[in-house]
Amino acid sequence: MAHEYTLHTPPSHRPASHQIDYAKELNAEQYAAVTATPGPLLIIAGAGSGKTRTLTYRVAYLIENGVEPENILLATFTNKAAKEMLHRVGDLLPHDISRMWGGTFHHIANRLLRRHANLLGFGLDFTIMDRDDSKELLNACYGDAGIDPKDKEFPKGDVVLEAFGMAANTRKSLAASLEAHQPWLVERYDALASLQRLFKERKEAANVMDYDDLLVLCLHLFQLRPELRERYQQHFHHLLVDEYQDTNKLQADLIDLLADGHKQVMAVGDDAQSIYAWRGANFQNIFSFPERYPGTRTICIETNYRSTPAILNLANAAIAGNVNQFKKNLRSSRPEEGVKPALVCLGDANQQSQFICQRIVELHEEGIELREIAVLYRAHFHAMELQMELTRRNIPFQITSGIRFFEQAHVKDVCAYIKLALNPKDEISFKRIARMLPGLGDKTAEKLWYKFASGTPLAAIAPPAKAVEAWKQWAATHEQLLAPELENRTSDMIKLVIEAVYEDYMKVQFPNFEARLEDLSQLRAFSEQFESTSEFLAQLTLLTNVDDEASKNRRRDDFNGDAIRLSTVHQAKGLEWKAVFVMMLCDGLFPSSRACESPEGEEEERRLFYVAVTRAKDELYLSYPVVRASAGYRDAWQSPSRFLLELPRELVNEWKITRQSGF
Repeated sequence: MAHEYTLHTPPSHRPASHQIDYAKELNAEQYAAVTATPGPLLIIAGAGSGKTRTLTYRVAYLIENGVEPENILLATFTNKAAKEMLHRVGDLLPHDISRMWGGTFHHIANRLLRRHANLLGFGLDFTIMDRDDSKELLNACYGDAGIDPKDKEFPKGDVVLEAFGMAANTRKSLAASLEAHQPWLVERYDALASLQRLFKERKEAANVMDYDDLLVLCLHLFQLRPELRERYQQHFHHLLVDEYQDTNKLQADLIDLLADGHKQVMAVGDDAQSIYAWRGANFQNIFSFPERYPGTRTICIETNYRSTPAILNLANAAIAGNVNQFKKNLRSSRPEEGVKPALVCLGDANQQSQFICQRIVELHEEGIELREIAVLYRAHFHAMELQMELTRRNIPFQITSGIRFFEQAHVKDVCAYIKLALNPKDEISFKRIARMLPGLGDKTAEKLWYKFASGTPLAAIAPPAKAVEAWKQWAATHEQLLAPELENRTSDMIKLVIEAVYEDYMKVQFPNFEARLEDLSQLRAFSEQFESTSEFLAQLTLLTNVDDEASKNRRRDDFNGDAIRLSTVHQAKGLEWKAVFVMMLCDGLFPSSRACESPEGEEEERRLFYVAVTRAKDELYLSYPVVRASAGYRDAWQSPSRFLLELPRELVNEWKITRQSGF
């Protein structure tokens, strides 16, 4: 039996006194977290509570108390966050902290594998592939798997890599992961499993790793080599993890393994902001932390430095309905109560957009810069009408995704089928559709276009052998779109295209197939407001061509290059604005009806609402329309979000909207 012998910190390494007055620099909650005695710590840092400051001072406190920087591991989700924290620690202390292990999970894994990858059969000079490199190597595996890489009916590289990545990050088998996250790919399991094996072999032979391999192989290394595992368990005396609520199973297991023994993990996060289950994050990592780490001390940091008391009162009420949570009550550091959040019921989606635009202009006239205003929504398609209204009024806006709704590939693809049906001389639409078919590239599409333009019917054109069946389906769909009974029934035309050809195409083309399918359902609903299909297509064209010189000049003159931000709530996490609009708060939209099929899903949607309202510093507007166009119906009655109904009425100021008379 091995004899244990403890090395104590030499007297010369122990500071005579702290150089930092922690009690002065921190509030009481932060101070308790920073100066906590060794052992497992769970820091529940509410929105806007100074999480980064707490982590930074904790690192400084450990170093001032004799912990060597190289014995500290700080894991973050972005390189920017890691650099910011390490820079702050460097400013606080006259110590060399360059030996500290700080960075993203992948950065840390890469650093470890650069030392020991040879134990897994890789060279220490292995190359890390980016997404494009991964797709190229994956395509090279298609032939060995008996798959034609040009087969447009087989899932594309992005879709396949997404499937492999989800399985890796959730630590599920490929079969289980497909069943849970991408059920439409289950029928392709045999081919995908073969590809996964060949892809792994190719990577090993080429001495390359993809992004997911870094964590997978790092964990595998420690499981395979117990002596190495023990070495690093003894080396890392303290592990600190930022945004712990966003960790996936793979990341949490790696931290658990490295901390096995001393259990000195400081997990900092907010369970109420766990909103990324769809990309593999596991809420149970933070919620079950006290169970996995017996003796955990849980400290809640509840002082918020961002929002007014009025906004935080609503935020606390918004999250109260969740059963699975660490109870906390955010308190504002700001003395003024602030205006109550506005609850605004509008007649329809267009009136909602008019209200938001008018109020944005008023806020700007009151002195708020447009960049300090954001409009948040649950899904991209919720902002369709708003984008139109902003465009009409020449109010500049930036979309976090970078792509306006009507400019997205799947929207333009479906519209191409309809454009060609209305205008058989539309060369651009013809070629766009042709290039979606198996075995058809630019040159072949050009040749086929000449035949079609000369008057040859689609059904009479002979495409390459690989495209024969798909071409027949296109020709049949095209004839159906021309049927008199579908004239000016745009919603039905879109539905026909989706069901006949495009849904299957999306499944293999896009990793986020379900979200895009939902977009197209809302495109159908949007089309209901137009009397004719021509009017619908004209409106779309106008909306995607608004940035002419005149509009640019007007924007520059009126707003000096300033712009509001449009964003999904998921993409807004971690950001803040003086004024925030949360729109389209209708039950079934926010929360999403699909997400609410399980209690866990509904709770994540409520957390998403909580994240939305806590982005606001000074003013918060919550809006919903009474009616909205729905696929197959011109108007559908909308119920307000259940999250709005849960709010005590005294916490909001209900606005009654009236329309000014024309005279």
